[in-house]
Amino acid sequence: MSTTFSTDSTANATPLTLDSALSAQVQVLGDALRAKGWTVSCAESCTGGGVAFAFTSMSGSSDWFNQSWVTYSNDAKQSTLGVTKQTLTAHGAVSKQTVKEMADGVRRNSGAQLVVTVSGIAGPGGGSEEKPVGTVWFGFLCGEHEAQVKRVFSGNRDEVRQHAITFAITHLIKMLSEN
Repeated sequence: MSTTFSTDSTANATPLTLDSALSAQVQVLGDALRAKGWTVSCAESCTGGGVAFAFTSMSGSSDWFNQSWVTYSNDAKQSTLGVTKQTLTAHGAVSKQTVKEMADGVRRNSGAQLVVTVSGIAGPGGGSEEKPVGTVWFGFLCGEHEAQVKRVFSGNRDEVRQHAITFAITHLIKMLSEN
């Protein structure tokens, strides 16, 4: 079986866009970061760069968005962000401990004052009784404050990922306004 790829960038092109509500949230986040002179960086697993996409959808985001990593595999989490094999073995990739270590790695590698990390099970497979499909862990660093937050979202794979992206950005705004 062969697959044909077109080099014509307009062939079957569907523009990537944010809905207006999420776009407004990103604008609020960017304005707050710009006012503080801070930057944000992220590392994502199940969202596959969706948070970074949301940030870079905003004109002028280079003022406040530093960098991002998509660390989908456990190997990438270890080699790029310094998540330990012991953490992954004992707790799994979708855990409080893993997103904390991911956030520490992002901070260490980027110097950003605001950090978000995401690791979850978007489905349709991969879930368990303990960690059902839709389970997503988030790691946040805001200045000297940190938080790890678990959410379980409903919906199909795309919906879980969209919920996770929206939650990550909303929670970043919340943390930034509190600190």
